Parts: sequence; structure tokens; C-alpha cells
Amino acid sequence: MSEENNHEELRPSKMRGVAFPKAKYGAILAVIIIIVVNLIFYKETIISFFK
Repeated sequence: MSEENNHEELRPSKMRGVAFPKAKYGAILAVIIIIVVNLIFYKETIISFFK
């Protein structure tokens, strides 16, 4: 019985409450927001590279 419990809980006790998929999507969203904000602020600089 105790061997089955050990196999089920593979993550450390401090990491059991961490939602890994949500953190992954949050990181992707943060990168997208950073890119969009930089595009807004540096629009003229980016356009001048293509002229």
C-alpha cells in the first residue's frame, strides 16, 4: 500500500500545488505582450529598416 502512494506522488511537496500548464500559457502570453508593446513603441524604427 505504501509503495503505491510513493509512485503516485513523484513531484516534490512544494511543487504539488503548482499548475504547470497554466504557467506555460502565462509565459507565452507574457512574451506575446512584450512583443506587441515593443512593436507599438518602436514602430517608426522598425519601418525605417524596411525603407
